[in-house]
Amino acid sequence: MAPPVTKRWCWALILILLSLFVQSSTAIYCGAEDCYALLGVAQDANASDIKRSYYKLSLQHHPDKNPDPESKKLFVKIATAYEILKDNETRAQYDYAIEHPEEVFYNTAQYYRAKYGHKSDPRAVLVGLLVVLSAFQYLNNVARYNEAIATVKRTPAYKNKLKALELERTGGVTNRKKGSKQIDKKLQEELSNELDLQIKGAEKPSVWDLLGVRFILLPYTIIKLLVWYGSWVWRYKVKKAPYSWEDASYLTRRSLSVSADAWTNLDEYRKEDLVEKRLWEKQNLENYFAELRKESKRRR
Repeated sequence: MAPPVTKRWCWALILILLSLFVQSSTAIYCGAEDCYALLGVAQDANASDIKRSYYKLSLQHHPDKNPDPESKKLFVKIATAYEILKDNETRAQYDYAIEHPEEVFYNTAQYYRAKYGHKSDPRAVLVGLLVVLSAFQYLNNVARYNEAIATVKRTPAYKNKLKALELERTGGVTNRKKGSKQIDKKLQEELSNELDLQIKGAEKPSVWDLLGVRFILLPYTIIKLLVWYGSWVWRYKVKKAPYSWEDASYLTRRSLSVSADAWTNLDEYRKEDLVEKRLWEKQNLENYFAELRKESKRRR
């Protein structure tokens, strides 16, 4: 067990360190002096009084007006005090530090957050972030689109379609003269542009799909969704009306977890067959999957 003298020395050292920290929690603002005292105003002075006193003292102690070195040092202190007290946030933090000197670490953190923290408007930061992300998204979509088009153009199926379209355009006659290569190349580029529009899964990038545009249209999207949901409930839950073809197709596609593009690529006969099965009903969906499993086993 430590002797009592050692304990007293430990407590004394702790108190000395705490006193140093307590002093620093307010000294980080205007040093060892009081910011209000430097400007010659009371702690409850309004912004106009603080500003008036600062201009008066700054003219009196400005280096151009007063060459005294001590006056120059005082001018710097006065300017620092004014920077602290002219801003409502830093002034409130300074007042809190005066009233609660024991909260050393909190006061210090608040001071450095206000001094070195960013002053950007969160709305401007959000807009800038959306613009940057949308730009990267658009460039990525363009790169993926060009890569998909280049891949499709190398396939035999695409070349056959291009040749068929060329024969259709020229009436089944192909000009094989030596000087017609450039003309044929230009024609192929025009035909290629027409075929690009018909390629599934390689649609051109649209600004409506960008993150920034979707964020701007978010209120409209939410309202549209609520209107659609309300109409759905009114027609099919309240009035008990039969499902329309579009809504039945949507329920079928959702039950099968099929994407909109995949559903579009199905032939009409297949769509009608799936819709007639009413797969949005649990029992029908289970029976359908059971049939698929039986068919898979039979093929094995």
